[in-house]
Amino acid sequence: MAQLWGGRFTKETDQLVYDFNASITFDKTFFHQDVEGSIAHVTMLARQGILTEDEKESIIAGLNSIVEDVDAGKLEIDTKYEDIHSFVEANLIDRIGDAGKKLHTGRSRNDQVALDMRLYTRLQVQETDELLKELLEVLLAVMEANTETYMPGFTHLQKAQPTTLAHHYGAYFEMFKRDRQRLKDIYKRMNYCPLGAGAFAGTTYPLDRDYTAQLLGFDGPTLNSMDSVADRDYLIEFLSALATIMMHLSRFSEEIIIWNSNEYQFVEIDDAYSTGSSIMPQKKNPDIAELVRGKTGRVYGALMSLLTTMKGLPLAYNKDMQEDKEVAFDAMDTVKDCLVLFTGMIRTMRFRKERMAKSAMNGFTNATDAADYLVNKGVPFRDAHGIIGRLVLYCIDKATSIDALSLAELKEISDIFEEDIYDAISLKTCVEKRLTVGAPGPEAMNEVIRIHREYLTKDI
Repeated sequence: MAQLWGGRFTKETDQLVYDFNASITFDKTFFHQDVEGSIAHVTMLARQGILTEDEKESIIAGLNSIVEDVDAGKLEIDTKYEDIHSFVEANLIDRIGDAGKKLHTGRSRNDQVALDMRLYTRLQVQETDELLKELLEVLLAVMEANTETYMPGFTHLQKAQPTTLAHHYGAYFEMFKRDRQRLKDIYKRMNYCPLGAGAFAGTTYPLDRDYTAQLLGFDGPTLNSMDSVADRDYLIEFLSALATIMMHLSRFSEEIIIWNSNEYQFVEIDDAYSTGSSIMPQKKNPDIAELVRGKTGRVYGALMSLLTTMKGLPLAYNKDMQEDKEVAFDAMDTVKDCLVLFTGMIRTMRFRKERMAKSAMNGFTNATDAADYLVNKGVPFRDAHGIIGRLVLYCIDKATSIDALSLAELKEISDIFEEDIYDAISLKTCVEKRLTVGAPGPEAMNEVIRIHREYLTKDI
């Protein structure tokens, strides 16, 4: 078929070259954005007197009919067209005749695809933000219900100090909250309209770029026509934010996988988010968490791919930039799928609270509090540290825990110990006396939960 650019050429493009050059198989993803941009463009052209009102109405009606037929399955986006722009324009001309040939007045495929990609990415930023907010709602509900669910906190994957499930989940709340803040920053920076930049040097037609930007919900037009068609910073930023989201999901998944293991047994993942083994009937595998962890590398790859594509490109548009789409679309879909499934898994997961508390008791997580107890009795901290170290060695040798020792045994290590040691090193005391901002104590934790609830309520 004839190409949009065919007038310059006297020979048909080799089929292999045509197929290699074509983008219809993936840029059809932003079909609706292409039509949305075209409607705004012809609306502006008519306002400027470049098109008549009748031509505008005819073009818009034709474009809307194409959308209706595609959405209804009556019209297929055919790969015989080079790209989605060619598909829309060719079908428009078939439907309304010569008026359809005026659709492309005052624009290039360069600023057209720049607009489509920006509109589509903007939508993905919004949808990803909504899914993150849903995840935060689930996390906060778990936090509100578990301010006194005791568990071991870890450093170096070794039990360190007691904390609560609310406190642990609160760390991930902060991570995903920052992810939302990043998305808002990206949205604000990217929300400028490239349409009207032409191939890269603008156009001689009297376009009103401010009006087009207004019609499409942008904060204004881009201010350099070369950068308008050559910029993919917004997409690199978004992929970077998506990679960070996946990193956070992967860390969380790793913990859930550990907590789900036979050795820990802190959680039970709902049957709907687990699978079994084809040979081992006892197995209940945390496949969703493992797949989220695994797909993180896929999203990282998309970011590195686009960075590598862009690093050597001179201004302005180069065909290399067509390579931004497939990896970006895949990364966007992957992250959204992971957020939906991960949120469902978290929402339905059960906690074995007694097992978690017992694990905290058996791991000497109250050792620091035992040292603090001695300090409060006048023992220098460094001496107290040594005393508790010897006490831990004694407990390891006896296969017991500090709180299970008799007072006589404790006094063999240090005669400073008194009956009040048992209250001082209970999980409840260890957690409740930590009241600084951000700590797991109930007073501090409830205040943080209040702040988070207010944030989610106001952030609509």
